Amino acid sequence: MQPPFQNDDLDMEAAVASARPQLVEFLSHHLGWLLTTSRHFLPGMALNGLDGITDHREKASVLLDLLEKAGPATWKQFAQYLCMECDLPLDLEILLISSAGEGNFSQKQEAGTDVSARPSVPKGFAGRRRHRSSSVSDKDVKQQRLDSAEKYRHLLIDSMRQRYGSRRAAGAAAQEQTQPLAFSQAFVNLVIRHSKASHLKERMDKPRQDVAGAPEPEECADTAVKVSDLFCSVVPSGTTKVIFLFGKPGTGKTMLMHRICQKWAEGVLPQFLFTFLFEFRQLNLLKRKLTLKELLFDLFLQPEDSPDAVFQNLLENAWRTLIIFDGLDEFAANMDLSSSSKGGPTLTSHMSISELFVDLCHGKLLPGCTVLVTSRPKRLPNFLLNTVEFLLAEIWGFDHEKVEEYVSHYFHQYSFKEQAIAHLKNNTKLLSMCLIPALCYVVCVCLEYLLLKHQRSVELPQTMTQFYIKMLLIFINKQQGEHADGEATQLNCNKKAILGLCDLALKGLEDKKLVFYVGDIPEHVKEFASLHGLLTVFEVKTSGTCPEAGYAFVHLSLQEFFAALCLMVSRRVDKNYLKKKFSLKSKWTLKNEAKTEFMESFHIFLSGLSSKECRTFLMLLAEQDEAWVQDKQDTILQSLKKLAATHLTGPKVIELCHCTFETQDLKVAQHIGSLLNFKYEFKNFRLTPLDMSALVFVINSGQDLTYLDFAGCLMDIDSLEVLSGCNNIEHLSFRSRRCGDDFASALSKSLRGMGSLKKLELTGGSITAEGMTNLVQASSQCLQLEEINLQDNRIRDPEVKRVMDLFSRMEKLKKIDLSNNDLSLNAVLILAKEVIACQNAAELRVRKDTVMIYFSGPSGKVPRSLDLRWEERKEHVIPTRRVKLCLQDRSLSSQHAKEIVAILQSCPCLSEVDLSGNKLGDEGCSCLLESLPWIPISKQLDLSQNCLSVNGICSLLKSVNTCQKMMEVQVSLCHETAVLRFTENGEFASLPPREEPVFSPDDQQYGEENQTPTASKKIRLTDSHFQASDLEKLYAVLKECSSISELDLSNNYLGDKGLLQLFQFLPNLKMLSSLKLNDNQISLNSVFFLAQSLSTLEHIKRMNLSLGHRQVVHLTFWERIRVRSTSRWRSSFLAHPKHVAAGRCFRLRDCRVGPEDVTRLCQILAQCPQLTEIDLSGNSLSDQSIERLLSFLPYLCHLTLLSIRNNTFSPRCTALLINSINLCGRIRMVEVRSSENAFLHLGASVRSQKTSCRLTDCAIGQGQIDELCRVLEQRGWLAEVDLSRNQLGDEGLRCFLDRLHRVPVTCSLNLSHNRISQDGVLHLINAFATSGNTAEVQVSLCSKATLIIKLTSRDDPRKILRLAECNFQPEHLEKLCLLLEKCTGLTEYISSNNNVTVQAAERLLHSLRKNLGLLKMSIEEPWVCKESVTNLLELAVQACGNITEITICKDKTLFQLGVRFPHCLEKVESAVSRLNLYKPEIKHACFYQRVREKCAQLQELRWSHVELHNDEAEMLVKILLPLPELKKFGLTSSSIMPTGIDYLIMGLQNCQAIEELNLGHMKLSGAAVPKLVLALCEMPSLKRLILNHNSIGNDGCSRLTEALRNMHYLEEINLSHNKIGDPGLMNLAAVLLKMQNLKRIDLSGNSPSPAGGEKLMGALACCQRIEELLLSRNVFGDRTAVELALRLPHMTNLKILHLQNNNIGPAGGMKLTRALVVCGLLEEISLSENDLGEGSIHALSEGLPRFEHLRKIDLKLCGITDDASKSLSHGFRQCPSMEEIILSWNALGDGGARELAGALPGMEKLKMLDLEKNRIGACGATKLAEQLAKCPEIQFIR
Repeated sequence: MQPPFQNDDLDMEAAVASARPQLVEFLSHHLGWLLTTSRHFLPGMALNGLDGITDHREKASVLLDLLEKAGPATWKQFAQYLCMECDLPLDLEILLISSAGEGNFSQKQEAGTDVSARPSVPKGFAGRRRHRSSSVSDKDVKQQRLDSAEKYRHLLIDSMRQRYGSRRAAGAAAQEQTQPLAFSQAFVNLVIRHSKASHLKERMDKPRQDVAGAPEPEECADTAVKVSDLFCSVVPSGTTKVIFLFGKPGTGKTMLMHRICQKWAEGVLPQFLFTFLFEFRQLNLLKRKLTLKELLFDLFLQPEDSPDAVFQNLLENAWRTLIIFDGLDEFAANMDLSSSSKGGPTLTSHMSISELFVDLCHGKLLPGCTVLVTSRPKRLPNFLLNTVEFLLAEIWGFDHEKVEEYVSHYFHQYSFKEQAIAHLKNNTKLLSMCLIPALCYVVCVCLEYLLLKHQRSVELPQTMTQFYIKMLLIFINKQQGEHADGEATQLNCNKKAILGLCDLALKGLEDKKLVFYVGDIPEHVKEFASLHGLLTVFEVKTSGTCPEAGYAFVHLSLQEFFAALCLMVSRRVDKNYLKKKFSLKSKWTLKNEAKTEFMESFHIFLSGLSSKECRTFLMLLAEQDEAWVQDKQDTILQSLKKLAATHLTGPKVIELCHCTFETQDLKVAQHIGSLLNFKYEFKNFRLTPLDMSALVFVINSGQDLTYLDFAGCLMDIDSLEVLSGCNNIEHLSFRSRRCGDDFASALSKSLRGMGSLKKLELTGGSITAEGMTNLVQASSQCLQLEEINLQDNRIRDPEVKRVMDLFSRMEKLKKIDLSNNDLSLNAVLILAKEVIACQNAAELRVRKDTVMIYFSGPSGKVPRSLDLRWEERKEHVIPTRRVKLCLQDRSLSSQHAKEIVAILQSCPCLSEVDLSGNKLGDEGCSCLLESLPWIPISKQLDLSQNCLSVNGICSLLKSVNTCQKMMEVQVSLCHETAVLRFTENGEFASLPPREEPVFSPDDQQYGEENQTPTASKKIRLTDSHFQASDLEKLYAVLKECSSISELDLSNNYLGDKGLLQLFQFLPNLKMLSSLKLNDNQISLNSVFFLAQSLSTLEHIKRMNLSLGHRQVVHLTFWERIRVRSTSRWRSSFLAHPKHVAAGRCFRLRDCRVGPEDVTRLCQILAQCPQLTEIDLSGNSLSDQSIERLLSFLPYLCHLTLLSIRNNTFSPRCTALLINSINLCGRIRMVEVRSSENAFLHLGASVRSQKTSCRLTDCAIGQGQIDELCRVLEQRGWLAEVDLSRNQLGDEGLRCFLDRLHRVPVTCSLNLSHNRISQDGVLHLINAFATSGNTAEVQVSLCSKATLIIKLTSRDDPRKILRLAECNFQPEHLEKLCLLLEKCTGLTEYISSNNNVTVQAAERLLHSLRKNLGLLKMSIEEPWVCKESVTNLLELAVQACGNITEITICKDKTLFQLGVRFPHCLEKVESAVSRLNLYKPEIKHACFYQRVREKCAQLQELRWSHVELHNDEAEMLVKILLPLPELKKFGLTSSSIMPTGIDYLIMGLQNCQAIEELNLGHMKLSGAAVPKLVLALCEMPSLKRLILNHNSIGNDGCSRLTEALRNMHYLEEINLSHNKIGDPGLMNLAAVLLKMQNLKRIDLSGNSPSPAGGEKLMGALACCQRIEELLLSRNVFGDRTAVELALRLPHMTNLKILHLQNNNIGPAGGMKLTRALVVCGLLEEISLSENDLGEGSIHALSEGLPRFEHLRKIDLKLCGITDDASKSLSHGFRQCPSMEEIILSWNALGDGGARELAGALPGMEKLKMLDLEKNRIGACGATKLAEQLAKCPEIQFIR
């Protein structure tokens, strides 16, 4: 109830009407009294009809009606009597008294009313009855109370008018003129919007604003409201109403509160009797606790008298009381639920401000009052969100209209008012600032000052900080008037006061102090601030005593500005303190706990002060040089950059953008933009135009395109106008129910300015068809736009035709999303028609509420058919456009079938049509299928889930015959699947259906000459569980489908009977290539029937059967060619069987068959012609069954492979399998693995060929050796016996070796992993020493456990013993030496890590000898690398015979000797006599004499990684190098005395017979080359020169060519990794022209240019015998590659080509790979680490079939894709010698892996496949693994 404010003007009727609801409520509880009293005022007849009314409220209302109708006099008397007798609520009593008047009723009583006749007073009025005699005094008390309240109310009104109204004191008015935010300006209404409490709760619960809220209902969207509307909401009686107004800094919250107080004082808010205003910044000063009465009276306004009566009246009129709390964000204390008083407050309870505030909001104090709270948006206590029902609204500030209104008022007295307005309107940034009232005032102040000074040229500041500085300077300047000096002078004069004000501001923020007393402010500061309107003064009341004067900055942001300025100019503030103060972290650690500072805009001002434009101002104020100021500014800028690299929420990103904008530093903005991950996500908070301006500044400053995502963000239309200037937006997204048609219209105007926009999203909004049309109209002008998403709006029935017409103009458009817009079925069908008509539309995808349209973009050239026969026929050109149409789950029925057919027939370029999930049924689908020949679908039609029956399926199958382009039908009743697939071949699509013609002989002959494969057709009719009656219908249809190639009837319960019926018409299916009948519940009888069909149906190629858990019946047939015979008169078709080039296969798995079943099966299979493979895996065959099976082998004449896997074999069974080599002479290999898997490979004839037996992991022990050997002895030609991974042990090995001599064969015996010990090895060596047919023994007892024996039956001079890691003990080594002494035919002995000590090695060397010829001895032991060269030579001379080779490789711990027998001393006399010349200088003459004698026939000397001391180097130079027969010398990676290299090279001059010289890795420099040249000149027979990994350089290379010029026999040059550039390379090229015998050259890892490379290639063309060209890592480039391509025809002997990492691109790669085909002998190609391009790979692939000898190809890091791998894999298929393929670090995916896997089975010699670091997934890896198992030699896979 809202009684009028002016009681004097009320008439009685209005009073009764306003008081009636409350009066009825009161009297309904005292109905008896009312009835009795009414009889005194109304006639008795008027009350007769009341008995029938039972409801008390209704009866009271009727009585009041009767009293009103009785007339005004009666009503006044009743009202007066009621007020005197009843204890009414005070407000109701006041209203009744004022309407009825006072004294009338008492006069009536005095006139003779019978008071005694009054009715008895009810219980509720007992108090009044007892004090009847004193009624006049009660009235006086009540009236006195009313008078006091009324008097206090008028006192409040006067106080409000004085403070905030127009009648202020003159002094206050004078002060206003200088205050920046004075009220002298006319008030302009603010923009206020209702907000959602639930939405704010979500924001506060998620302070990081990371999660967008759910789409909001439209009715909950924020709406604009007036101030008066805030107080008009209806709440239950007695309920406290809380209104929470929040707004950003400067939006006018405090000004609005003052305005409300002013308007209340003027009578505009009559619903409130009392209004109080408290500012939290003043409440912060209170340190004591208060009662509610003290809060209202002591702190706001004390009543002049009767405070208790006033307070009591206030309590009774709580619902008419307004209490305003301004600036909750400025409250320094905590505010949470704990602030509420415990146990219920009382009116006399003393509480803190927090407790008073909380209890007022909860209604515990002054219940029913209205509490109005203002705050900045980041501070909202939990109790308001969770426990109080409150009205939430946000103050937005101004909009454009309000800005213009404010500016008009501000400049109303100036002639340049219109100029000022125009200036703001034309500047978007300034206009955005002015939307915040406080900034609008600052802008107006600056604009006024500048326009007064410079009428024509006005240049305003750019940032908020610059405006504040300008405002400060203007205020200072205004006081000086016309005599004012320059700004710098004025600043210097007031510097002390300004700095004092800065200190005050910063100290206040740090101490949470926003109000200052007189003693807090220095006098000069106070005078300055008050004079210039920077501080405001007001009364501060902390108790009922006299108030004090309080000072505060006119706005908190002004205090923040001066605090920031303090940090930048104070000498006390260093960098660390500045960094600490500059932070964008949350101002609140918890929602209800404030940090130590009130700094909302503080960091923004700090950023603004770090701009270059503020540098001069700071220098003047700080009295410092530019470097000092810039150092501080750089600190802020660096902190900003670091902040951008951290994880920031949406609001923090906006704050960061504001800070960046304030700096006006484009480099900083660009850096920050690059760190924000190119995506800006803003969720669930409001963005102002000023926010958008800052954001656009950062985005536009960057060089990268960005993604803007606004989810649930509140923004006005003005913000969109700011976005129009953003050029770097690539993806723009809005998600909010607030986005309606107006929003879409405003956005449409901004789209043109976004030149980079590719994707636009407006989802979850309220856009209708009209809004969509406007948006699309504007979008059609954005030619770069690729995607528009309008899902989840309110579009419903769009203007389809107009919209699609607009879409067709957008060349780059790819996708439109209209999902979840409640489109009707009619709208969808219209959309389908228009999409088909739209030339650039590619796909319409509709599924339930999902609606998406895809576009193809600009059309390209129309490709022609690849078939050359149709090249000249334009009607067969395939159009590029392919349209996909998907209408799923839209309840399409048979009634829509004709309309759908019409739509489909209207499009000549359909690729896919999906009508699944509808209700077409048999009738609708039949209608569609009848028209199918005239519907141009090129890929597939999906009719799944359309309620099809068997009859419908038959219609589908019939379409195979009626529609020539049909390729596949896939149907399943159980899964409700029905899919038809079509061929894209234009030839078949164009042929009409016709009958099969009769051929004439001539036509047949002509047709055979023109064979053309026809389109294969497939029928997959699975998982349908047909009944017997259904099968008859289906078979009748299938019988007519003679053109099908694949038929799948799996999982249909056919049974034996159904299978038999099917095979009756199977011969009719002439083109059938595959038949699947899986899971059809067949029995073993059907297996025999199917096996029999191999004989009766000659076209069956492979039969795969399984009766296991999942039944398998899969038959494949020989390919038959459908040919067309073309005569002069007609065309016709006939099926011809393809020539049977390979055999047939029968597989039966997982079927338990007994011996009799095996016999019957074998009898059937024996009658089958061309049966080459039988697989009987997993059938649990017994020994007897296998014996019967093996007995049939001679009768299976064409069999090549018998496989029995997953079948446990007994030892007897294993013996039977091995003995099969004696039962059937065609067997070439018997393999048994793990006693479970057996494979018998058979040859084509019984010709004498070697046979292999492999019995691995079959638990064969000593007991089975005799029987095994008897079997093997019967077979004369054995190539291999593999008994690895068995259990022979030493005794089994001994037994086997004893009978080995009876096997007169040449073969390999593998006995690895048989638990052999050192004793067994010694026994083997004994057999090896005494056996005449054992050529080689290889033993290793480490984890490899290798034991291989190679036997030979012919005279083979080789006899090799290899022993590795045998862990021999001294006793074993002694026995070994004794055994080796007997082995006089040994040619090679290799010992590796066998615990052979130096002493044991010496003993071995004495033991190893032979009668005649060469013996090579190798020892690898750790001690080799520790012994000196001298010690190793001393060991070498212990060997018997003449030493021909000494190899010492310490890196490999290898010591190797070559010895010739017999030992001849007489041949070396001349050499010894020549060496005696050096005898006086050589110590240890006896040892060196021995070396001379033993090494006189030395031919090879190779030392690596040795350390030569002086005496060893001297011995090398003076004894070993001059040896007359030395032909090969190598010293690599070794260290020698400092002068040793020169000494060594001088010694090389004596090596006149040398043919190979290797000095690699010897650190040779160019200085050593001249001496080396002298030595080389003495080596006329040199064939190989190896100087790799030295530092020869250009000069050294040039000098080296002097010696090479005369080396006509040179076959190899290795100068790799020698820092040789173009000069050296060109000199070398000049020499190469004459090297006709050169076969190998290695120049890898040097530093030539392409020019040098071209010169080299030209010279190499003259080396026609070149076989190996190694030029890796030279960065030759395309020029060299092209030159090499031109020279390759001259290098026909080339075998190895390495061009790794040579910067060869697509151009050079293409030329090179095409030219390689001339090198037919190539064995190894490496083009790795070159960006060759797909064209080069294709060219290389085409040439691969020419390389019959190719063993290795390396294409690592060549950028090979799946597409390129197809041709590459095709080429690999034709490389039979391939051993190693490296394709690592490329871009191969599953597709490429599948292609490669298909090529693997043909590469039988493949050993290594490297696919590391590609994109191959599980699917591709599985396919590779399957095919790699078919590569028998594979060793390494990565």
